Amino acid sequence: MQLRVLRGVLALAVLSGTGLTAYGQADPIKFGKPDPQDFEAKNFVADSAAEAVILCDFGRSRFEMMENDFKVVYDRVLRIKILKKSGYDWATLKVPLYKKDKQEEKLVNLRGYTYNMVNGQLTKDKLESSAVFSEQRSTNTSVRKFTLPNVRVGSVIEVAYTVNSDFLFNFQDWQFQHSIPVRWSEYRAGIPEYFDYKMLMQGYEALTVQERTENTGQFTIRFAGGFTGESSWSGGSGRQAASSETVTARVTNYRWAMQNVPAFNDEPFMTTSDDYVSRIDFELAGVQWPNEAYRSVAATWEKINTSLLDDETFGAQLKRGGFLKEKVAAIMAQHTDLGARVAAVHQLVRQSIKHNGQNRFYATSTLRHAYDQHTGNAADVNLLLIALLRDAGLEANPVLLSTRDNGAVNQNLPLLSKFNYVVAHVMLPDKQEMLVDATEELLPCGTLPTRCLSGQGRLIMPKAEDSRWIDLQPNQRYVEYRKVDLKLDEHGALTGNVHQEHGGYEAQHQRERLRTQGEKKYMEELAKGHDNWSLGKYAFHQQDDLQKPLSLDYEFATTGNDAAATTLYLNPIREFAGSKNPFIHEDRRFPVNFGAGMEETTMLTITLPAGYVTEELPKQAIVELPDNGGRFMYSVTNLNGAVQVISRMNLRKPVYSAEEYASLREFYTRMLAKHGEQIVVKKKS
Repeated sequence: MQLRVLRGVLALAVLSGTGLTAYGQADPIKFGKPDPQDFEAKNFVADSAAEAVILCDFGRSRFEMMENDFKVVYDRVLRIKILKKSGYDWATLKVPLYKKDKQEEKLVNLRGYTYNMVNGQLTKDKLESSAVFSEQRSTNTSVRKFTLPNVRVGSVIEVAYTVNSDFLFNFQDWQFQHSIPVRWSEYRAGIPEYFDYKMLMQGYEALTVQERTENTGQFTIRFAGGFTGESSWSGGSGRQAASSETVTARVTNYRWAMQNVPAFNDEPFMTTSDDYVSRIDFELAGVQWPNEAYRSVAATWEKINTSLLDDETFGAQLKRGGFLKEKVAAIMAQHTDLGARVAAVHQLVRQSIKHNGQNRFYATSTLRHAYDQHTGNAADVNLLLIALLRDAGLEANPVLLSTRDNGAVNQNLPLLSKFNYVVAHVMLPDKQEMLVDATEELLPCGTLPTRCLSGQGRLIMPKAEDSRWIDLQPNQRYVEYRKVDLKLDEHGALTGNVHQEHGGYEAQHQRERLRTQGEKKYMEELAKGHDNWSLGKYAFHQQDDLQKPLSLDYEFATTGNDAAATTLYLNPIREFAGSKNPFIHEDRRFPVNFGAGMEETTMLTITLPAGYVTEELPKQAIVELPDNGGRFMYSVTNLNGAVQVISRMNLRKPVYSAEEYASLREFYTRMLAKHGEQIVVKKKS
């Protein structure tokens, strides 16, 4: 039985934390005191496949009163063993810091050492302040980046630091699992009763420690007739002091720990690892000051809807497509059919602005600026698309989504920060709905890029109560078709012609390859993947007609033996249909996410040399996945002086659950085994 991912709000109505937390347990690590055992190779024999090991990762968040307001203080101590040169990257660490307006989280008390055992003596090199750099990631996020010195195979690196934060909504999350093994990971949080945090736990690894205790702490709180103004949980200026009171508050202390956490390894056909690693996230739901009613501070989808439509870089831009009114008027005059009109507007935007690769839902500046520059982020492109669709008389609205590499959105937690992309939703007559994106030059209208196939998106409507979740279902599949006609000679050589077509998402992928590589390089790469192949004349067709498959015809030949053979062994289907199973592990804890369904058909005909007949043919096979999830059909038929092989594979679902993984893996195993069976051809006696 496969374990299901644990991802949900913990059933703890938490009102808790403190400046003087009492945990009762000793810290699992002491900065500056490495363990001698961490320099003995015998203790890392079991980690031979790892490039590094996290020996201990210890974090603690607590609340303190500073400058008449609550602050969150986060301490971390991290110790890592470097096992291979490829693990040197772990000696470079990054600390993200949030800022808004004039407030910014502060990194303080940063310390670091690299320990090495040299001739039986322990040496240490100190992290210097000159090695710390700052990077601006976004409007609200900067990163402090630093690299530990003198790192080599066998080094132990150690850092410690503190982050002071005014942003109570940005309570520090914690990740137990990483891409390298973790010996011990522990997080502690002390939360005063004034703050209600939802806790979102996910992952497959079991907690070694899960404790909850309570104590009391004293806080001096200054009031101005109660809790007034916008406080630091939303990035505002806080309360104005008019009077003060020392209060005794209940504090709930949490302790979570995991031991010997295995490395999380990316596997084929998955979204981001952030969706599956063991971690705990926090979301501020409400506050309750002494003698005041509980105040919910959590966002709602309705509030998010309203704030977006009022935002200068989002909703306001949807009213500013008028600078293209003449082009839109021409489209309206030419296309009375609304579906064709959508396609024409889509083409106008797609050809006018090139996507710069940035996934955003806020426009960079103005749509006119992006149009004039002929480049912009995803919001620049698709907000202009929506604005022009509206100007063309169509009902178009934005859809927020999180791309596959950005992570899943939890519909139960209204968080705008979880999104990173926007596309257009168009309602046509008869309630026909379209999702349209203009960032990809090689995708037809009405087809979302594969990065957007992440399950659900949030439709932002003019009236907040009309907003809803919509399925981001693919309307295309990955489609490959090959028709191969070959002639076999008595030396075992094959010559002939191949016609192949790439449709749906596979067409986009191959068109991108063709545009990047050019025809000659494309064909060289095609031949490079096969031993003994020689390609002759070739021709591509329908490169620019996005509504049709990309097709390729080419001449094909292989060399044979020096002398004629009385018996020939063939399995050419493997050369065209693939021979490797992408699912090498026996089990898998998370879904197989192709993004879209897959269809692959190969029809291969081999004309036999005169005087030769088939002696042995593979048997026909049909393999079905449960619940109509897919089908593989394979047949080999004797024709008049020829052999025909037909292989058809159809995966009908874009996503297969962890429980379906064993069946899917077996499906591939049996299909590839069938492709490996030989056709035996023998000369007549």
